[in-house]
Amino acid sequence: MKTLITGGTVITMDPALGALIRGDVLIEDGQITAVAPHIDAPDAKVIDASERIVMPGFVDNHRHAWQTAFRGAGSDWTFPQWAQAMHHTVKPHYTPEDVYIGTLMGRLEALHSGVTTMLDWYHVDQTSAHEDAAITALTDAPGRSVFCLGAGWGSDRSVEDDIRRVRNILTGGGRIDLVLGMRGPRETGTETAAAEVKLADELGLRISLHLEGPGAIAELAEHGLLRETLTGVHANGITVEELRLLADAGGSLSISPDVELKMGFGAPMTGLALDAGLRPTLSIDDVPSVGGDMFSTLRTAFAAQRGIDGRLRSRDLLGFATIDAAASMGLAHRTGSLTPGKDADIILLRTDDLTIFPVSDPAGSIVSQGHPGLVDTVLAAGRVVKRDGALVDVDLPALRKRLLSSRDRIATAAGVALDGTWNPQPAA
Repeated sequence: MKTLITGGTVITMDPALGALIRGDVLIEDGQITAVAPHIDAPDAKVIDASERIVMPGFVDNHRHAWQTAFRGAGSDWTFPQWAQAMHHTVKPHYTPEDVYIGTLMGRLEALHSGVTTMLDWYHVDQTSAHEDAAITALTDAPGRSVFCLGAGWGSDRSVEDDIRRVRNILTGGGRIDLVLGMRGPRETGTETAAAEVKLADELGLRISLHLEGPGAIAELAEHGLLRETLTGVHANGITVEELRLLADAGGSLSISPDVELKMGFGAPMTGLALDAGLRPTLSIDDVPSVGGDMFSTLRTAFAAQRGIDGRLRSRDLLGFATIDAAASMGLAHRTGSLTPGKDADIILLRTDDLTIFPVSDPAGSIVSQGHPGLVDTVLAAGRVVKRDGALVDVDLPALRKRLLSSRDRIATAAGVALDGTWNPQPAA
């Protein structure tokens, strides 16, 4: 089956192809086969991209989708308050159904706002049924997902049995990949951290690790735990010299600028990562605290770094959220740019909307004025999963009812009020 996206402004994010003021993209059997100013394909199904920007779907390499039911509840929280609320107050009351509906709605929200590839950083850490519920949710949602399995906040137990079990479930390819969610030597001790890295090496898995404070990367390097397959998350307060250790190992860095600024982590590490030779990538983190779309993340990262030294350009930010993030997950050969041979993970953004019209600089308009309401069409591996601004074949009223039921049951069981007065206080 062939599909021709025609007549749009095409931003390929492929340096060899660049951008086309007016261009066509040809898709066959789920893959991009050609990008050119004009393509003749009389036997193809046509998607009219007039007054649209055509670009790769966003890639979010760090999001905790299980928390979706409590969207906005933590808008005023600091990081310790978030940890107390989500991990110590409500998480113990999560059933597999709660994990399923939260994860599914979180993945659909991401897709709705143009995220065609998403890493779901799971740390519910209860039963195998909870893990299976998250995997089922990611499978039921269209788009490419990566299941990052780690232990719960503050846990030092081994995750080996869980990782091996889930790997067996996901063996055989498909849209769901597995990543090991590592805790690091500061949380578990060097022996457990080394065992997790050894397990990832044995099974050929990539690693995602939340990095906290000065010395965190140096400690990993000292024990030989840095890898090309490792993506550090946040890393606020870490020096350029330490970041170079990560860069020299071939690793990558995921920045969540909205959460980092709001929760008191410190300034996003965008510029320091570039100084160290890293291509920073962007992620949402959690929606109890911040918005779940990549547009606001782009804008925050851009403004925060421009306020320091003025060196970033809009196209740099688009790279962080597409091809660079895909590379951080080992998926640059499959997604992240509109390159022939890659999967057709593509979004079409409206340019006739009054919030962005007229578009004089497409990349600049996306970064400075973009928002989820512009996402008109989304294709995941060539399949249209959003058309004319609405998700395809998704019963949102029924799913909304399930999510509200989940949220209200958990809140009641946990004894928290959802009226703006929830002010979690961490133990001293």
